[in-house]
Amino acid sequence: MKNEKLNKILITGNEAIAEGAIQAGCRFFAGYPITPQNEIPAYMSKRMPEVGGVFIQSESELAAISMVMGAAATGERAITTSSSPGISLKQEGISYIAGAELPAVIVNIMRAGPGLGNIWPAQSDYFQATKGGGHGDYHNIVLAPSSVQECFDLTLSAFDLADKYRNPVMILGDGMLGQMMEPIQTKGHRPHTKGPRSKNQKPWAVTGCAGRAPNLVASFRMAEGEMEKHNIHLKNKYDEIEEKEQRFEVFYTDEAEIIIVAYGTMARIAKGAVKNLRAKNKKIGLIRPITLWPFPKKAFAQSPRPNTQYLVVEMSNGQMVEDVQLAVGGRCPVEFYGRTGGGIPSEEEITKIIYGKDV
Repeated sequence: MKNEKLNKILITGNEAIAEGAIQAGCRFFAGYPITPQNEIPAYMSKRMPEVGGVFIQSESELAAISMVMGAAATGERAITTSSSPGISLKQEGISYIAGAELPAVIVNIMRAGPGLGNIWPAQSDYFQATKGGGHGDYHNIVLAPSSVQECFDLTLSAFDLADKYRNPVMILGDGMLGQMMEPIQTKGHRPHTKGPRSKNQKPWAVTGCAGRAPNLVASFRMAEGEMEKHNIHLKNKYDEIEEKEQRFEVFYTDEAEIIIVAYGTMARIAKGAVKNLRAKNKKIGLIRPITLWPFPKKAFAQSPRPNTQYLVVEMSNGQMVEDVQLAVGGRCPVEFYGRTGGGIPSEEEITKIIYGKDV
């Protein structure tokens, strides 16, 4: 039997997402270069031919998302990746994919904005990812890894969730996570969520209609009342996702007087601050949302201590604050600290914003 340590490899977050997609059975990639996610298409350009897949560097982001929609319609596991401005260009196609109920994975390795901004890490695309982004009543499932290992693991989950619910799934990372390198386990590391992986398990797919009635993949519904009926169907699906797919991590929250709420890379920094403060007997904890949609309201459902305070920490001007406030339901105060434009809050800054000084 091989030593399990032999299955560990040193890899960047971007490359871990790409390898996760390969091991999830993805065989179609279309994308367009933009920093800081370029390691993903570079990795895919090498790996896809090795596994009999298709790699396309498209002429634009609009073309890439349209190609992914076409591949998904045939039942293929398909992915596109980009960074903030490029994801903006894909929004119409993502809405079409949601309307047609196609499974697809979209990766956003966020950079600072608005506009072209810069290539430094940020978390300022939260609203875009969790509140729709494109037109119409729809939701993406949004997963937020905080380590290179989770970049790999949540990519596996993303494809399973996409197939299970026939819905677009977005992986929301940032430039720091995409570029950092860590050792990860890649073998025998399947997450618990499973979905249909082969075309034979997808009777809705457009694969030719010999021996069966033809399938139609579309988001265009002109008959009176048909679109409303479809939206009700989608809403029922989203309600099921909200009930079943909330994911989160809690860290020292049982007796905490202050609970930090952070996701992704920012949660790693916040956890470091919590560990240091706990070592100094401070009653502080952390809630880390892993699904940003559905937002993990269940993590906040247990009535906190009467004097509990929440502090949301983000690399943005405070886009997750609204969801935390809704989850807390007015029971406790919710404060915010963040930096934007590529600024990254440090453990020391978090400590000072809480206690007003070094501890």
